[in-house]
Amino acid sequence: MTAIPRGRTRRAALATAICAFAVTGTAVLTGCGGEDPDAGTNGVGKLPAATIQSKTRAAAQGAPALRLSGTVVTSGRTYQLDMQLKADGGTGSVTSKGATFKLLRVGEQLYLKADADFWNQADGKDGGDGAGGKLNGMYVKVPQGDPAYKKFSGFTDKDVLLDGLLTLHGALATDGHYADGGTPTIRITAGKGSGGSLDVSLRGTPYPLRLVRAGGAGTLTFSDWGKDFAVAEPAPDETVDYGRQLPTS
Repeated sequence: MTAIPRGRTRRAALATAICAFAVTGTAVLTGCGGEDPDAGTNGVGKLPAATIQSKTRAAAQGAPALRLSGTVVTSGRTYQLDMQLKADGGTGSVTSKGATFKLLRVGEQLYLKADADFWNQADGKDGGDGAGGKLNGMYVKVPQGDPAYKKFSGFTDKDVLLDGLLTLHGALATDGHYADGGTPTIRITAGKGSGGSLDVSLRGTPYPLRLVRAGGAGTLTFSDWGKDFAVAEPAPDETVDYGRQLPTS
């Protein structure tokens, strides 16, 4: 039996450790032991970045449903989203400046649900006896002519939201193989990273899994692709009208 030099043993152990570390979710740059990182995948990782972006956008638009969570920064304000979306509706929560409210859209009808503190602040009566009492925990109809409808319905509209979010700004390039929760991915970047990045699944349908928006405008994860969920009009005794223009900030 030929002895293996101690140095070689240490190098082999180090290589094994690196491969194991990669499998847990850290970047996989070259594959372990010289293996092809695209072996056994859907093959998208071998395509040009622009083609990958086109395929993942088409996959996202064609999916019947998804879950989206993370942060979006727009007009200098940060929103924390946790939304389930599909073509005929959406539901989930939005948090901004410490205030959380729930959104529900069924077809064209949008509802907003929040606690008494949210409504009292919107009513200009912090901690007082404003609108919060009767609106606490109720679904408030948002009229389509109200400015709040346009602002908040976008958080529940699958096509509108994805079309805006999945846009990268600048020249596209691939930026290595990664893993997201055990799923192998290929990352595409724009403007050498300054225009955002998108991690695309290399397993099954090439859905987007993680988005870093340009200019520090938020980071989002996508999951539950194709997993249906129910949306239904709330019961009449759970629904009220605000009686005035709804808050948009």
